[in-house]
Amino acid sequence: MGTFSAMDARGEHYLKKEAVLSPLGVARMCQLLLGSTIMALVSHSAGYSADYGTFCMFVWSFCFAVTLVVFTLDITRLHACMPISWDNFTVAFAMLATLMYITASVVYPVYFLQTECPEEGCDVQAYRIAVTVCSCVCCFPYGAEVFLTRAKPGAVVGYMATVSGLLKVVQGFVACIIFGALANDSEYGLYVGTQYCVVVYSLCFCLTVVVIVVTVSGRTAALRFPFDRFVVVYTFFAVILYLSTALIWPIFSFDRKYGNSTRPEDCPRGDCPWDSKLVVAVFSNVNLILYFADLVYSQRIRFVSSSAI
Repeated sequence: MGTFSAMDARGEHYLKKEAVLSPLGVARMCQLLLGSTIMALVSHSAGYSADYGTFCMFVWSFCFAVTLVVFTLDITRLHACMPISWDNFTVAFAMLATLMYITASVVYPVYFLQTECPEEGCDVQAYRIAVTVCSCVCCFPYGAEVFLTRAKPGAVVGYMATVSGLLKVVQGFVACIIFGALANDSEYGLYVGTQYCVVVYSLCFCLTVVVIVVTVSGRTAALRFPFDRFVVVYTFFAVILYLSTALIWPIFSFDRKYGNSTRPEDCPRGDCPWDSKLVVAVFSNVNLILYFADLVYSQRIRFVSSSAI
């Protein structure tokens, strides 16, 4: 009679108990617990509406779904069958999820919490407070995953686990905020200078996404040019381009010759071009700092081209 063993040909158990018992496993289970709690609270009574509420619900649902897939693939070891660099993917997603949760934790209370009870009743207010608290707390498990999987000194890890790789995710996220502000009646089409800035934002964002996708797909070794040199050269030009936008955008947005140096009085909250221009100006400088830090740190990275990393 044949016998069965709960191990594969390499002598490893089919189920990876470290995916549950390790600090990383605990962090992911906390992410799932808090994510499901948030969605249950919102669906039960807290509610959401308009574009801002839809964005927050998308963040919580998207992060929960991807975390569930990551946790399942990790515990069953099925991620080895996927044609991607698993470590690069998980740390990049954890960084993105942290940023998305931080944003949702700010947006939701700003638009859905009031000093007095809403028309739906004080119970709804209590649920919304609970949603805000859970969303804020859930930032920490995702941040903990980034901390646990980041590059350690002397260790050979995937590019996305390095400071430079994590900064790429932050740069892409900040660019999305800029695009959101541009789409919100920023009047960028009035002048050639602001149109140039939009081209810079788009170009840098596209190249950043390309770097992330190529790295996560584990195809850096298949490239016909040195990936490390491309990343450094691109980051250098991104610093120069963002420096130009940090100078040009404020001139065509806030100089009295082209616009208003102060916020107009007849400028409704949430629907004012001046506010959108200010957001673009602020986050243009934020991305300039991020790209400069990336350029400085990338000089210290030793790239190892391998599809296994």
